[in-house]
Amino acid sequence: MRKARLWARLVGVEKAVVECVVFDEGEGAVVVSVRPARGQRRRCGVCRRRAPGYDQGDGRRRWRALDLGRVRVFVEADAPRVCCPRHGIVVAAVPWARHGAGHTCGFDEQVAWLATQCSKTAVTRLMRVSWRTVGAIVARVWADVDGLVDRLAGLRRIGIDEISWKKGHKYLTVVVCHDSGRLVWAGSGRDRATLRAFFVALGPARSAQITHISADGADWIADVVARHCPTAVVCADAFHVVSWATDALDQVRRQVWNLARHAVGGSRRHVQGPGRSTQRAVGEARALKRCRWALWKNPDTLTEQQTAKLAWIAKTSPILYRAYLLKEGLRAVFQIAKVSPDDAVVALHRWISWARRSRISAFVALQRRITAHRTAILATISHGLSNGRIESMNTKIRLITRMAFGFHSADALIALAMLSLGGHRPTLHGR
Repeated sequence: MRKARLWARLVGVEKAVVECVVFDEGEGAVVVSVRPARGQRRRCGVCRRRAPGYDQGDGRRRWRALDLGRVRVFVEADAPRVCCPRHGIVVAAVPWARHGAGHTCGFDEQVAWLATQCSKTAVTRLMRVSWRTVGAIVARVWADVDGLVDRLAGLRRIGIDEISWKKGHKYLTVVVCHDSGRLVWAGSGRDRATLRAFFVALGPARSAQITHISADGADWIADVVARHCPTAVVCADAFHVVSWATDALDQVRRQVWNLARHAVGGSRRHVQGPGRSTQRAVGEARALKRCRWALWKNPDTLTEQQTAKLAWIAKTSPILYRAYLLKEGLRAVFQIAKVSPDDAVVALHRWISWARRSRISAFVALQRRITAHRTAILATISHGLSNGRIESMNTKIRLITRMAFGFHSADALIALAMLSLGGHRPTLHGR
């Protein structure tokens, strides 16, 4: 094998001719001078179509390539400009790097692969680049993948949810395909305009092909879905519906605790501290304050102490225990749905009647809310669709954010999330 071919293979430049190889003492790096092969010259850097030459540009430039052991490697070549009929005067394309990039394609692919597997510190130290450079590389690689595949094609059953990615009410709206389990779209924000952008990208024809949509019952999701997918079956996520009952139960618990705290005779004592005086609940109020987990947990996961606490609540606070039974009754509706959807529908109607007659204000308000979402809840019971897959996707996005120690912009997080979870993860160069 000739030395020129060997160096081309080592550096990872394709469709190029190696002219010479030198060691730059100042940079402490190997510099490989190359030129594009005859058929790769005078092409537009954007569309890669042939175009007439314009000038020699700013002279020679360098691209960072994969290291050879502990030594950095640069590819050096002329950077002439061409006059493209479509894109105007642009730098000519080179076969070993993307347009506007300062790194070779092999370097980009390895950094993108590492970004989906490792932490921020590991990527930056191993590849000797900054984290901003990693973000730019991920964006370039994802743009290439997004241009080659239609990630919105063939959608039938989707789930929509939002996730907080940064302090200060910074949210992403994510859309996941139930059939493939991949992340198909993500946008910055959690409002009607954000979700509307997804359906605009999807188009009217493909929006009409969607048959099922699962969501958490938020009004901003329901309004946009009703406008763009009027024929789709909307399913209210069972976990979120039960969480409504848990919130109502906690509201009743706080009301009962406040009544016990302000009972005649007093159930508080003053605790003197350095420079301050606080009030601490005692007696029945203190016992009620520590019963949250016994009320929240499922009966089959209670500890012996929590079971005893629940029995004490049944004897001392009938209203709070009735609220607990109402919460468990709503949860049982979705448990029954796994065995017999028809029986679950009957159980839901009975639960609504029970909550309406309970004379517990929090659950009276809850039954109104459930009645307003009755169609979506019945669809969940009939089709068995939930947001479990979307919640799993949200957990993976949180892990990506955690491994990166946060992101400065939503676009950087979206690019890495789509690259990692969109079904087209990068592979190591040459493998």
